[in-house]
Amino acid sequence: MLGRTIFIDPGRCIGCQACVSACRECDSHRGKSMIHLDYPDEGHTVASLPTVCMHCEDPVAPCAEVCPAEAILITADGVVQEADPTRCIGCANCVNACPFGVPKIDLEAKLQMKCNLCYDRTSYGLAPMCATVCPTGALFYGTVEELQAERPGVDVSTMFAFGDTVVSTGVAMVVPAERRAPVPGGMLNLIEVNGRPTPGNGARA
Repeated sequence: MLGRTIFIDPGRCIGCQACVSACRECDSHRGKSMIHLDYPDEGHTVASLPTVCMHCEDPVAPCAEVCPAEAILITADGVVQEADPTRCIGCANCVNACPFGVPKIDLEAKLQMKCNLCYDRTSYGLAPMCATVCPTGALFYGTVEELQAERPGVDVSTMFAFGDTVVSTGVAMVVPAERRAPVPGGMLNLIEVNGRPTPGNGARA
């Protein structure tokens, strides 16, 4: 059962970048935005899509699993934290492991940076900065019941397919009812985790 989390509603995104600007104001990474605004068919459509950390649950945080310095921690409530700057060695393993392309490496600081669900806010019951300023509700923070009360008839999915691999996440996406599970995520395969191939990449059934 989903708790309070971010729900991404791509059909509502207008590409205004308010979320990107708000993210830069976060105290833990002031001046740098941890949210990416993607244009999936740039030049042919104005469609845009906010990309935040999906806080993978199964498999559990591939980015953390491949970190040799154990710099990426996961809270008891499932939030995958950004790298601890005292431990991160800037190896970029996490960048290669993430199926959603979320973590980025600050080459100058040799440090991984990514969305951590504004944990300094959400751990106290406040909404993340991005969801707070989104004018259309493309980023909604709350429970699935709150979302459906505000938007009757919507359905959500927390499952994304990458080839033969299905990733279950803590962040959900609003989808048409007929596309509830799993949402196509492209053909990006997960790499080995702790030296073991993932399903679809040679793992034994």
